[in-house]
Amino acid sequence: MNFKILKKSKISRARLGFLETDHGVVETPCLVPVATQAVVKTLDSKEVQETKSQILIANTFHLHLKPGEKIIDKAGKLQKFMNWKKPLMTDSGGYQVFSLGFGTDFGLGSKILKKEQERGEAIKENAQPQKIKINHDGVVFRSPINGDELFLGPKESIKIQEKLGADIIFAFDECTAPLADFSYVKKSLEKTHRWAKICLKAHSTGSGQAKKSKQALYGIVQGSRFKDLRLESSKFIGGLDFDGFGIGGEFGNDKKEMHKMVGWVVDELPEKKPRHLLGVGYLEDMELIIKSGVDTFDCTVPTHYARRGIAFTSEGKLNLKQTKFLKKREPLDKNCICNVCLNYKKDYICHLLKAGEITGMKLLTFHNLYYFNTFVEDIRTKIKKGEI
Repeated sequence: MNFKILKKSKISRARLGFLETDHGVVETPCLVPVATQAVVKTLDSKEVQETKSQILIANTFHLHLKPGEKIIDKAGKLQKFMNWKKPLMTDSGGYQVFSLGFGTDFGLGSKILKKEQERGEAIKENAQPQKIKINHDGVVFRSPINGDELFLGPKESIKIQEKLGADIIFAFDECTAPLADFSYVKKSLEKTHRWAKICLKAHSTGSGQAKKSKQALYGIVQGSRFKDLRLESSKFIGGLDFDGFGIGGEFGNDKKEMHKMVGWVVDELPEKKPRHLLGVGYLEDMELIIKSGVDTFDCTVPTHYARRGIAFTSEGKLNLKQTKFLKKREPLDKNCICNVCLNYKKDYICHLLKAGEITGMKLLTFHNLYYFNTFVEDIRTKIKKGEI
């Protein structure tokens, strides 16, 4: 992978650049849509490409469970398996340490909400989730499919990701819960840092597939909302020989606070390497995180909301399940030129959603991705013009 910065803003940390991989070039900054199980739900790969999506991220843990990395490897790696001709990322499985652990126990998302803050810090040092076991070497899971015991650690994660064959892979880490206190996060960070070094060694001295496939390996900065730990992690991970860096965990519940906290991390990372923000990408977040110096970021918002009937438009968010849209014989967004807005009307999409037809979700997914990608495209233009 080759990363090049073309322009740096004079008024923020924003920058224009490109990531060059074996499967094509990605213009940055860029949204990375989520293809958890090697698919963007409801769309085929050709349709995803038509939404102006440049790169996708798939989920290592779920693909390990089904169909298994050996099947994908035999198929010629992920791109051939899913007929996606552009670049791909795979996460490490670190997010599942949170989502299947404390996330399940407390009913939490990885981003802290005001109501969660009010509950206080419930996760103390040495606490363990109910359904998984986090130890020195990795994490013991129970398969959500058949209950079998599964172990995932840094070496295992790298081995799986090498077989999956994405262009960019991530080091295995622990994504801590937003209710974890300082002592818990500090101890967790020690594991994440130790695992990062193991991932680097496993990737460079493994089967040799890494060098053949030219996979780039990103380290992940953690530290939750604690400035001291964020700075410590940024310096440690930034000092290792990674090809790029992921920024994980939670950043508080205030957008301006998030912008400031991402800035702490970015200022400590090597300037010439790419930075990826994990799991953040609401429309209102995008300009702020790009101004913070982030190059790529993944988010389920455009697809997740679409499957629940929500369209993002120049009028704001629209809930197409509302009966009033049955009387709206007009495009989803008059200012959008995506295939859905040019060919379908609100009344028809509303009907499909009310009838429980999958096509309604498909149309909104296509539009939302196109809308989000166009939004980021416009930000790239603003950076070019010196407006951001």
